[in-house]
Amino acid sequence: MSDAEHPWVSQYRQRLQHGNLPVHSSSHHLDYATLYQLWHSQLCSRLLDLQSRQLQAKGQSFYTIGSAGHEGNAAVAAALRVTDPAFLHYRSGALFIERSKQLGGTTPLYDMLLSFCASSDDPISGGRHKVLGSLALNIPPQTSTIASQLPKAVGAAFAVDLAKRLQLDGQWPHDAIVLCSFGDASANHSTAQGAINSACWAAYQQVPVPILFVCEDNGLGISTPTPSGWIEQDLADRPALKYFAADSRDLAQTYHVSRRAADYVRSKRKPAVLHLSTVRLFGHAGADAEAAYRTKAQIDAELEQDPLLSSTAALLATAQISTVQLQKQLDALVLQIGRVAAVASCQPKLVSAKQVMASIAPQRDAVPVPALLSEEAHQQLFAFDQHNVGKKQHLAKLLNWALHDVLAQYKNSVVFGEDVGKKGGVYGVTQHLVHAFGSNRVINTLLDEQSILGMAIGLAQQGFIPIPEIQFLAYVHNAEDQIRGEAATLPFFSNGQYHNAMVIRIAGLAYQRGFGGHFHNDNSFAVFRDIPGIVLLCPSNGHDAVLLLRQAVQLAHQQKRLVIMLEPIALYMTRDLAETGDGGWLCHYPEPQAPVPPLGMPAVYGEGRDLAIISYGNGYYLSRQAELELRLQQYRIRVIDLRTLVPLHIEHIITALHGCNKVLIVDECRRRGSLSEELFTALHEAKPGHYQIQRLCAEDSFIPLGAAAYTVLPSKQQIVQRALNMLGVPVNEVVK
Repeated sequence: MSDAEHPWVSQYRQRLQHGNLPVHSSSHHLDYATLYQLWHSQLCSRLLDLQSRQLQAKGQSFYTIGSAGHEGNAAVAAALRVTDPAFLHYRSGALFIERSKQLGGTTPLYDMLLSFCASSDDPISGGRHKVLGSLALNIPPQTSTIASQLPKAVGAAFAVDLAKRLQLDGQWPHDAIVLCSFGDASANHSTAQGAINSACWAAYQQVPVPILFVCEDNGLGISTPTPSGWIEQDLADRPALKYFAADSRDLAQTYHVSRRAADYVRSKRKPAVLHLSTVRLFGHAGADAEAAYRTKAQIDAELEQDPLLSSTAALLATAQISTVQLQKQLDALVLQIGRVAAVASCQPKLVSAKQVMASIAPQRDAVPVPALLSEEAHQQLFAFDQHNVGKKQHLAKLLNWALHDVLAQYKNSVVFGEDVGKKGGVYGVTQHLVHAFGSNRVINTLLDEQSILGMAIGLAQQGFIPIPEIQFLAYVHNAEDQIRGEAATLPFFSNGQYHNAMVIRIAGLAYQRGFGGHFHNDNSFAVFRDIPGIVLLCPSNGHDAVLLLRQAVQLAHQQKRLVIMLEPIALYMTRDLAETGDGGWLCHYPEPQAPVPPLGMPAVYGEGRDLAIISYGNGYYLSRQAELELRLQQYRIRVIDLRTLVPLHIEHIITALHGCNKVLIVDECRRRGSLSEELFTALHEAKPGHYQIQRLCAEDSFIPLGAAAYTVLPSKQQIVQRALNMLGVPVNEVVK
C-alpha cells in the first residue's frame, strides 16, 4: 500500500487472526454471494480512504473526507438499479463501488484514485475536484453535499414521471427512482428541509415524486453532536413521506429494508426516507483532530462499531469462507490498491487555465432546432388573442406570445413557477399558456425559489428545457446557490458530460411606480456577474425580448447553456416614449422565422458621432428619452442597448461605438459593483486612451418606497445634463 501499513489494516488483520469480531446476530438473511460482494465493496472503499490519506501526506492527494464508517451504504446500491439516478453524500465510496459492479467494464478503484490525485485523466471531473460521479452509472457529481443536492434530486424525481406523462425519452427510464443521500447534520439545513417539504407537498397532492432520501446518521456534524432521536423525530412523521430505518452495520437488514423502501418508491411513485444508522471513523476529514472535541473512550467505542467488523463476522458465519481466505483477500486488495495508487498519482494534471476552463461552457455540436409551426397552426395557437395580433404591443404581451411559440416549437420545454398557471403570473406574462399546453407543461409550484430552481436542474438532467420563473429579482437571493453552486458548476465538475441547460426568467430592476420598496425594486444583479459560464440577457423592449428569449432557448437546446433572462418590470407595460399616447415603446411581434442576433451583439439606435450612450433595461429607455431632448438641441447622439450583460462581448460593443470616442455609460444599478465598472475597464483595456468615458449610476443604496426611489436612481434629466457636460456645454446642477 505504501512504505508503512496503515494501523487500521494491521489491527483488522490481527482481529481476523484472533477471531476478535462482534457476535453475528441478524434477523435477516442474505445469500453468501451477495454478502461477499458487499463486504468486498466495503473493504475496497476503506482501503481507498486510507490510501488517500497516505497520498495526501506525500502531497499527491488533495481531499480526505472519506467514507469510513458509512460503508454499509453498499447495500443500498445493491438494492437499487444502475439506471436509478443517484445524488450522493460524499461518504458514499462503497455505494459507488457497489454500483460499478452492476455495469461491466468499469474501473472504480482507478477512477476514484485519479479523482483523489486530481489527475486530468479522472473520467468524471477531469482533475477539477474529488467527486463521486459517472455518466454511465447515472451518478451526477456533487461537489458540496451540505444539503444543496436535495432540491435538484427532488426535481429529478419529478422529471422522471413528467417525461412519462409527456411521452418523452429522457436520460433515465420512466420507471427509475431517484436516490439522494445526505448526513444527519445536513438534514437540519434549511435547504434539506425545503426540499423534503416540496417532495411531501407534491406527493400530498398525488403528484408523482419517486425519490428515496437516505439520511446517513452518524450522530455528528463535524464536532457538534446530533441530539439522540432527533432525526427519527424529524423524518418519521412527515405527511406523504414513508419512513424506513436500518442499522448499516447489519448488511442483511440494510439490504432488505433498502429493497422494501425502493420497491415502495418505485411502485407507488411516492417519496420515502431511509434512516440509516452509521458511525464516523477517523474524524471528519484528514485534517480533523477528533481528539480535540471527543474523548478517547468515545473514539474507541465507535471503532468497535466499525461496520467492516460486523460484515466480516456475518461473512464468516456463513461457513463458506475461512479466516485465512479473508486474510488473503485483504492482502491482495492492499497490494492491488497500492499499485493502482502508484500509477494514478503519476498521471497528468491540469496545467493551464485553458485546460481548467474548457468545461465551463464547452462548445457542443449544434443539434437541429425543431421545426416551426405551420402558418395555419400558428394562427390557431394565437387565436385566443386574435384581436391584438398584427398590432404593436408592449413587452409583457410580446413575451407572452414568444412563450407560446417556444412551447409549441420545443416539445420538451416546460414553464413553471409561482402563479404562472391560470393567473398568468403577477404581470400576465404567462397568461393562457396553461390553456394552450396543459398543466404538465405550465406548472404552478409552491412558494419556494430554492425548490423551483432545484426542479429546473432536475428537469434539465432528464432532457427537458426548463423555463422557471422567479417572480422578483430579490426573491432569488435566498436560493442563489442553486444557480451559483449547483446549476452552473455541473458542466465544469463533470468535464462537460452533464449539463443544466435552462432559461431562468426573472422579473427585476427598479423604476416601478407605486410598488414596493427594496424587494420589488431590486436594482442589483451582481451575483450573476460572478458566475462563470452563465449567460445573462436583458431586453428593454418587446421586439428584443422576443428575439432574446428565442436566443436563450436555442442556447439551452443546442449548447446546453444556463441562461438568465432579466426582465425589467417597469417596462413590461410601458407604451409611450416621449409623451402620453405616442406609443413609442410598443413593437410589432417578430415573425417566428426572424433571425436572432448573434450572442453579445448590442442594438444601436442612431448614427450620431457627438456622443454614444451605452445602457440596458430602464437605462436604455431613459437614454432614448434623453436623446430626443438632445436632438432638439442639434446634438447627434448614438444610443447602444447592450442586451447581453454576461458575458460582455467587448468586440461587438467597440464595433457599435465606431466613430464615437465620447462615451457615457448609464447604469441603473449601484455605482459600486455594477456592470458599468466592468464595461469602463474593458473599453480602456481594449483601446487605451481612445475613449473619454463617464459613468452615471444609481446611488449605493437600497431602493426606498414611493417617490423617494427616484432620488437614488438615474433620471432622464441627469442623462441630459451629463451628456451636455461631456459635450462641453456648462450646465447647472439639476435636481432629479
